[in-house]
Amino acid sequence: MSRCTLTIALTTAMMAIEMASAQSTPPCTQHARDCPAPPIIDASPPGAPVPPPSDAIVLFDGKSLSEWRSGDGSPARWVVRSGYMEVAAGTGGIATVRQFGDVQLHVEWASPNPPKGTDQDRGNSGVFLMGRYEVQVLDSYGNLTYPDGQAGAVYGQYPPLVNASRAPGVWQAYDIVFHRPRFDADGSLLRPATLTVFHNGVLIQDGVTLTGPTAHQARPAYTSHPNRLPISLQDHAHPVRFRNIWVRQLER
Repeated sequence: MSRCTLTIALTTAMMAIEMASAQSTPPCTQHARDCPAPPIIDASPPGAPVPPPSDAIVLFDGKSLSEWRSGDGSPARWVVRSGYMEVAAGTGGIATVRQFGDVQLHVEWASPNPPKGTDQDRGNSGVFLMGRYEVQVLDSYGNLTYPDGQAGAVYGQYPPLVNASRAPGVWQAYDIVFHRPRFDADGSLLRPATLTVFHNGVLIQDGVTLTGPTAHQARPAYTSHPNRLPISLQDHAHPVRFRNIWVRQLER
């Protein structure tokens, strides 16, 4: 076997192993408090906002909510100040004007400081791909909750591999790679959605296979939906802040 052929064979084998090792089943019963808690690690220290690449669509530049709408289609009513937007409790979640399918998404966020509340009632929000599939936002710095509901969890499905949370008030970042589900013409599921997530530069979701859309105390099955839908951010009545949000479309 030539060196080139051997290299190709090894690369193919490694890709197969990586695909096989990706989680396809949640490790615990939903919201189980006896599910092993992810190890706590120190992520890299926070830095300046990560500049968007040249092919990115900037969804929030720190100045305007023009790329966002409220759930009823009216202008987004969250507060914009000092380069960030903040959840305005009771105004509802916000969703992008544009619609997306497969994406690379960058979101920076900070939980309230000083912290208030415990468990799920502490710095709670969420990033929803296609408005359906949630990566949880929560103050998980010294705050216990069920593992599939902590920061970086695929809510109700997959706990993060590690807890890479920073302290309240300190900026954090999610880098998300999302591949949407595929449906047949008759609406049947051809391929489920997958998610990879980096939290503060640390891999916390490694190509997990989603069981379906996000729900609390339920894991509903997939139902057919359009190939492109808005990205949304949740109003959970906590003044979570967001900045420097950009997306790269992976489907052309």
